[in-house]
Amino acid sequence: MDNRKIINDVLVHLFNEILQLEEEAIITEEYKDITNNDMHIIEAVGLDGGNMSSIAAKLKVTVGSLTTSMNGLVNKGYTERKRGEKDRRVVNIYLTEKGRKAYHHHAEYHEQMTDAVMRQLNEEEIGVLVKTLNGLSEFFYQYEQKEKRN
Repeated sequence: MDNRKIINDVLVHLFNEILQLEEEAIITEEYKDITNNDMHIIEAVGLDGGNMSSIAAKLKVTVGSLTTSMNGLVNKGYTERKRGEKDRRVVNIYLTEKGRKAYHHHAEYHEQMTDAVMRQLNEEEIGVLVKTLNGLSEFFYQYEQKEKRN
């Protein structure tokens, strides 16, 4: 099998596997009331919070689409809304204590995943992997920009 095919097969398999395994790892008994998508919204809100527009931009969704999911997270006690003091039209979102706990749970999974990869590599190989992943990230960014223009 040629290297191009091997790389393609590994990338396709990895993307699918990461999504499936991440959901199994982070949606535990304690977090069975939320989805993997909800967990990524919690991650986007972050420990410092943000307004709906900035969170939607991080997730690359519309504010309207985010509002539906955010309603569920507010109702389940993971996030809270606070109106801006200077501009009441601005809605800021913050994680509650329950949301912060979920945030850290998700971050721990990502740390374990990263550590598992790094344990397999020496410093030089880590540098090559970083360069490779940056190249892949740049491809996705360029592809997204091209699609927006079309």
